[in-house]
Amino acid sequence: MNFRIGTAIVLAVLFGAGPLWSHHSSVLFDLSKTFMLTGTLTKVDWRNPHVVISMATLEDRHKTEIWELESGAPSWFKGRNLGRNDFEQAVGQIVTIEGVRAKDGSRYGYLFEIKFADGRSWELR
Repeated sequence: MNFRIGTAIVLAVLFGAGPLWSHHSSVLFDLSKTFMLTGTLTKVDWRNPHVVISMATLEDRHKTEIWELESGAPSWFKGRNLGRNDFEQAVGQIVTIEGVRAKDGSRYGYLFEIKFADGRSWELR
């Protein structure tokens, strides 16, 4: 009986720790300074736990760089009347984003705001 209780406690702790890993913004990203990028929205990955967009930018007008930027969960967007279709319609458009960069210096960041060429913008903080 004690073995079953001990096993149940260990499993509960292991499975319960999963949600803690999803709150990692301060661990992965340098929240002390924001940056801006302008480029073409190339892809939208609408999934849990974070929606991720990809964009292509030009560095020094010669080299294309691909950036990935994560944001909130799909349910967060639904609560603000934004859906997958809103993002997918923007694929291929020029966008300007504001966000924070990954601490490891990669081309990965967290999306704070996205502005479209037609003047629309979404604040995602």
